[in-house]
Amino acid sequence: SPDGRRTYIRSLCFVLQNAVRELYPDKILCIDYALPSGLYCEIRDRIPADDGKPSVHYITDDEIAVIKARMQAAIDRDLPFSKVKMSAEDAEKLFMENGQKDKALLLRSLGKFVYSVYFLDGKADTFYGPLVPSTGYLRNFDIIGFNNGFCLQYPVEGTVSRLLPLKRQSLIAATLKEHSDWCHIIGVHGVGTLNGAILKGEAKNLINLSEARHERLYAAIADKIYGRRGQVKIVFIAGPSSSGKTSTSKRLALQCKVLGLNPKVIELDNYFVNREDTPKDENGDYDFESLQALDLNLLNTQLNDLLSGKPVEIPTFNFKEGKREYNGNFMQLGEKDILIMEGIHALNPAMTSAVDNSRIFRVYASALTSLSLDETNNISTSDNRLLRRMIRDNRVRGITPEDTILRWHSVRRGENRNIFPFQENADAVFNSAHIFELPMLKYYAEPLLRRIAPNSPAYTEATRLLKFLEYIVALSPDEIALIPPTSIMREFIGGQSL
Repeated sequence: SPDGRRTYIRSLCFVLQNAVRELYPDKILCIDYALPSGLYCEIRDRIPADDGKPSVHYITDDEIAVIKARMQAAIDRDLPFSKVKMSAEDAEKLFMENGQKDKALLLRSLGKFVYSVYFLDGKADTFYGPLVPSTGYLRNFDIIGFNNGFCLQYPVEGTVSRLLPLKRQSLIAATLKEHSDWCHIIGVHGVGTLNGAILKGEAKNLINLSEARHERLYAAIADKIYGRRGQVKIVFIAGPSSSGKTSTSKRLALQCKVLGLNPKVIELDNYFVNREDTPKDENGDYDFESLQALDLNLLNTQLNDLLSGKPVEIPTFNFKEGKREYNGNFMQLGEKDILIMEGIHALNPAMTSAVDNSRIFRVYASALTSLSLDETNNISTSDNRLLRRMIRDNRVRGITPEDTILRWHSVRRGENRNIFPFQENADAVFNSAHIFELPMLKYYAEPLLRRIAPNSPAYTEATRLLKFLEYIVALSPDEIALIPPTSIMREFIGGQSL
C-alpha cells in the first residue's frame, strides 16, 4: 500500500543515516529530493560554504560499497526501531549536537512542548510517520552513485521484491539541484528556516524573491526560443497535473511578445477524435489520456500546413456532444508568429512524428520542489501538486477534496504512462515551485481536508496530509494578498490577471 511503502522508505532512510554517522562522524547526511530512481542524498560538511551552498563530500564507488555493506549489516542484525517522547528542549539540544541544525530549527519553529523521537541502535532521529518494527523488514534496497552524491533505491510501488529502475534523467536532476542550491543561497535550508522567516515577518521578501526568480526563468526560456527564431515555429508545453501549465504558457507568451514574437495559442484538446472513436482502457471506459485519443493525422497535417505558410481551419472540440466542429477559425503563420500548444503528450515525439522536429521547441513544466522538512525528510512533489489541485478543484470545478484524493491515483498512473517517460525530451524545464507555496497552500488546504469524514475512503490520506501540514507555518491572509496577480499560484487560489 502507499502508506506501507512510505513506512519502508522512512525506515530505510534511518538505516542509511546510521551508516553515514558511523563512517563519517564529522559530517551529516542530507536526503535532498526524489529522483525517478530513488532519493538523492549527499554527505555534507556540518558548516556550509561562504556562499551558502552546502559543502559536499564527493563520494566514490568504493565508499558507496562500504555504506551499503554497513546498512546490510544493520538489516541482518534485525535491530528494533523504538519511539520515545522527549521535551522540546531536550530534542532540540540532541539534534544540534548531532549536527542536524535544520531539524532542530524545525522543532523550535513549531512551538510544541513534547516531540516523538525515534531511536535505532542507540542513535536518534525524527521521521514524520511510522517506521517498521525492525530493520529485518528492509530486505530490498540499493545505492548507486549519482552526480556528487548517491541515490538510495527502494522497491517499486506494488511489490517489495523489485527495485525502482535506474533512470539517469539528467535534465530533471539538474533542475532539482538548481532549486536546492537557490534555496540555500537565500538562506532557506529547510522548512525550519522557512517557518522561522515567516514568523519573523519576512514573507513579503520571500514572495518577491521567488516571483523574481520565476520571471528570470520565463525570460531565459523565451530567450532560447528567440535564439532559434526562423527555425522554431511551434512551442509545446507539457507537465503533470497542477504544474501550472496554463499560467506557464501565458507568461511565456508574454515574454516572447517582449522580444518581438507573436505567439498564437492552439489547444491540443481540439484534436480529440470523436467520442465513438476514442480508445478504451482495460475496464472498458474511454481512455481520454491515450495518445490515440488524438487525431494524429489531422494534427500533423495541419501543423505541416502552418509551417508551410498555408492557412488552415482549426477545429473546436465540442465536449458536450463529443464531436469535432469547424466554426471558421482560420489561422496562418506569419514571419514572427509562433504556435504555443499545451497538452499531456506534448513531449512525446510520436505525437508529431510527421513534423520536422527542428521546428519544435519543447518545454516541461512541473513543481519540482527540493525543499525538505529537514536533513533526512524530503517533501514529495506529488503531495505538493495534490494540494494545489485540491484547492483549485474545489474553487473552480466544485469537486470535493475527497473526490480529488480518490482520483489522484488514476491521475498519477496516467502521468507515469504519458508524461514522465518523456521528460528528458524537453529543450527547457520550467520549475513552477515557489519557496512560499507550502505556507500558502496550508492556509487553503487545511479547512478542506478537515471536512473529510472518518468513514470516508479518503480519510487516511487526508489525515496524512494534515499531519504533514502541521510542520508548516501558514501565511496570513494579509501575506497571501501580497502574491501578485500574475503569479502561477493565482491559477490555484484565484485572483489571476493573466
